[in-house]
Amino acid sequence: MDTNPTALLLDLAARAQDLDDRDALQDLLATGHRAWCEGIADVRSGIEQETAALSDHELAELCVAAGVPWEKKMTRGEAVSALAFGTWEAAPAAIAYTELEERAAVFGVCLLPEEMQ
Repeated sequence: MDTNPTALLLDLAARAQDLDDRDALQDLLATGHRAWCEGIADVRSGIEQETAALSDHELAELCVAAGVPWEKKMTRGEAVSALAFGTWEAAPAAIAYTELEERAAVFGVCLLPEEMQ
């Protein structure tokens, strides 16, 4: 992508507010989905780096402090993924993507082809 996921998602959500064309909304939604995936991957990578030196106990405490469910038998990878998802979902970019999805849904637009709906 030419821009960072946050800037792109904020821009796409703003552009979608004035659209009622299904094809244009479908294009924005598809682009937004790719940016959302890139954004969460970036967050996960950052959290992996930040937590690499933490013990499992410290990682569990970090998850609990962030309001992310911690289960006793979670692997470190699962814990990092849960923490990344919780962090990303609260980010303005992820919230903007949700707004984009909701705007598209008003016009019956989603990522799944019509035959799968």
